[in-house]
Amino acid sequence: RWKLNNWDIDLTKDRYSMVGGRLVINNPEKSRDAGKYVCVVSNIFGTVRSSEATLSFGCKPIKYFPPDDLSYRWLLNEFPVFIALDKRRFVSQTNGNLYIANVEASDKGNYSCFVSSPSITKSVFSKFIPLIPQSDRAKVYPADIKVKFKDTYALLGQNVTLECFALGNPVPELRWSKYLEPMPATAEISMSGAVLKIFNIQYEDEGLYECEAENYKGKDKHQARVYVQAAPEWVEHINDTEKDIGSDLYWPCIATGNPIPTIRWLKNGASFRKGELRIQSLNFDDAGMYQCIAENTHGIIYANAELKIVASPPTFELNPMKKKILAAKGGRVIIECKPKAAPKPKFSWSKGTELLVNGSRIRIWDDGSLEIINITKLDEGRYTCFAENNRGKANSTGVLEMTEATRITLAPLNVDVTVGENATMQCIASHDPTLDLTFIWSLNGFVIDFEKEHEHYERNVMIKSNGELLIKNVQLRHAGRYTCTAQTIVDNSSASADLVVRGPPGPPGGIRVEEIRDTAVALTWSRGTDNHSPISKYTIQSKTFLSEEWKDAKTEPSDIEGNMESATVIDLIPWMEYEFRIIATNTLGTGEPSMPSQRIRTEGAPPNVAPSDVGGGGGSNRELTITWMPLSREYHYGNNFGYIVAFKPFGEKEWRRVTVTNPEIGRYVHKDESMPPSTQYQVKVKAFNNKGDGPFSLTAVIYSAQDAPTEIPTDVSVKVLSSSEMSVSWHHVSDKSVEGYQIRYWAAHDKEAAAQRVQVSNQEYSTKLENLKPNTRYHVDVSAFNSAGYGPPSRTIDVITRKAPPSQRPRIISSVRSGSRYIITWDHVKAMSNESAVEGYKVLYRPDGQHEGKLFSTGKHTIEVPVPSDGEYVVEVRAHSEGGDGEVAQIKISGEQITS
Repeated sequence: RWKLNNWDIDLTKDRYSMVGGRLVINNPEKSRDAGKYVCVVSNIFGTVRSSEATLSFGCKPIKYFPPDDLSYRWLLNEFPVFIALDKRRFVSQTNGNLYIANVEASDKGNYSCFVSSPSITKSVFSKFIPLIPQSDRAKVYPADIKVKFKDTYALLGQNVTLECFALGNPVPELRWSKYLEPMPATAEISMSGAVLKIFNIQYEDEGLYECEAENYKGKDKHQARVYVQAAPEWVEHINDTEKDIGSDLYWPCIATGNPIPTIRWLKNGASFRKGELRIQSLNFDDAGMYQCIAENTHGIIYANAELKIVASPPTFELNPMKKKILAAKGGRVIIECKPKAAPKPKFSWSKGTELLVNGSRIRIWDDGSLEIINITKLDEGRYTCFAENNRGKANSTGVLEMTEATRITLAPLNVDVTVGENATMQCIASHDPTLDLTFIWSLNGFVIDFEKEHEHYERNVMIKSNGELLIKNVQLRHAGRYTCTAQTIVDNSSASADLVVRGPPGPPGGIRVEEIRDTAVALTWSRGTDNHSPISKYTIQSKTFLSEEWKDAKTEPSDIEGNMESATVIDLIPWMEYEFRIIATNTLGTGEPSMPSQRIRTEGAPPNVAPSDVGGGGGSNRELTITWMPLSREYHYGNNFGYIVAFKPFGEKEWRRVTVTNPEIGRYVHKDESMPPSTQYQVKVKAFNNKGDGPFSLTAVIYSAQDAPTEIPTDVSVKVLSSSEMSVSWHHVSDKSVEGYQIRYWAAHDKEAAAQRVQVSNQEYSTKLENLKPNTRYHVDVSAFNSAGYGPPSRTIDVITRKAPPSQRPRIISSVRSGSRYIITWDHVKAMSNESAVEGYKVLYRPDGQHEGKLFSTGKHTIEVPVPSDGEYVVEVRAHSEGGDGEVAQIKISGEQITS
């Protein structure tokens, strides 16, 4: 059956039809057919309902898209010039805004917001907005967070994106953290720190997240919470169940989810109960199909099961009592009585004709089992179990026989060994001779698997009743309490002993990092196991992101004795992330290291190392280029790291200073139109961070850039070589600063801006230009250049390349062998009007598979070549003209045959 909005659908109407269970609606209408549909299925055992399906009808197209379906970028001046995002510039994908931490002169221009949707091909952009940097842009100001992520709700398994960006000068550093908890393992920081992505978010990722922005002028913080929710999932759901009539039912149906799902029940498709399901004194009316439904705001799930109620008189047909029951002397036996019966029967027992009742040695359990303790010979005999309920009764009989008890006669003894030695545990037992005896060994309650542990454990199986255990190459993990169990099918006996293993200490625990300073931290820890040999000393090791290698740390005191649980690590690098671990040592060796400590960052300090390799010089006209070797990360010592560059003309007193804020740059170019060329300057560089300045480097002497050449190359000449090549030559200028010459060339129908360029060293007097267009007028000029720029060009020379070589390939019409020669003949090639006239033919005679051979030139249409003495040769024929060589025709010849 089908229901629409909980009303039965009349399937006799023509507009409906059903094929199997599939509902077909002819000519659906919104007013009549929109709503929630449910399929209801029934048979003689009960009824179940399907999950709901909603039928909706189309609506008008929306005028906006969900935020996740939009991508924002910004254009600068024209399409498709998109601005590059870095530490200074950020585009929020939440609101589309462009943020610039501190505006520079290079940011001047017109900006347009460009919006696209990944799911469709459409994109739009806004009107262009002018940005004009102000003159006081060099002003410094503290970090100020402008892009602030909000409280976020996410479904379990989704990806979450948080944005945070701050304005400030210098550009603030961005740091992410989770309050009082480590960051998720799947967290990834991108966009120069402005974006935190959490992939496949889990419940444990829920919490308070913090973004901190800082420069040396100040810091700013922002916090918001991430909530993780989830659709319902089953923890435990119902399954088909069979219960005795009159018994009680508790049917657990548990689901997890956030918000916590509500539970409701259907019985045979109708609402039944809410919450947990308990039914007392079941009867036949309680049988049927049950559905447990868990739902919250994010989804709904169903679990279906049948409840059967059974009733029957007792019967032992499926589970009769054992005919022969064995029990050990002085031991304990349980004789089971498990007939099939509903409701649960009452039980009674007899031995022979004697009715048994509970006593000091005999007890009848609630499930019908009979227990006898302190077995003697007198307990042997026939035992009968009687079962009776309101539908009938039945009984079953078995015979009890007594066996000799199993006893351990030689128990294992305590053993004390050192790592690497062997140990032996003895175990001998007596038992009933009619039964088989086996030995089971366990360590600290876990049975030893001799197949998997054959490298270390071995049993003595050669001597009957002897379960001796050999432990080879003992390791620390083998220490503990060993139990030998001698066992028959009737009873068992156990005895235990301890194995003490002496060895290197275990790893220390509970490492805590305290009193964090710029070059020192205090560590505390708890001692690990000494493995029965006193700890003599501890070693502290550290690791940074600079290397994956753990290195011994310098400490106070330098020797950490075994009774200590704290020490100070010194000589650390300021503003560096560290992990620490501790290793204990005793007379038997060095143990395993502890787990690494939580990663910490030391406090910052002013730099104490000056940049090296300070120098420079050269560059473009009216420039002073200063270079140095940037300091590696371990010498930054703090946030907002950069360089102060000082320079002055040689002999002057006042130093001019500039700041370079990019820590990875080792170059500064000072431009000054009044700067004379090749002037001597003194320069020095020092590092700085948010804690202060470091020392200046040694002073270096450099020269400002020389002037670009002023002379014009003379005697420039151009010789056309073919349709695609020409040769250019010139006389050198007298200026000694010239580093080379630039040759420009461009087609007459092109603009000069499209000119191609070839550069050669100052040792060259000529060069060849290649890949030119045939029968084309070209302009050519030559200029000298040095590091300061290009000199004036020579006069422009106009030349025209040759017409293209003939495009027609020679057609070889015959190849005739005549004695020791081959005579090869071809048709004359006729050039087209736009091609160079044929001046002759080039013939290459070469071994097949090689490129080199003998080249012939001829004005005829025929040539004679030698018959190959060994292997095949190729004869290539092409027309030759002033425009170059034409297309190739070829033929293969050999001493025996010819192939084209």
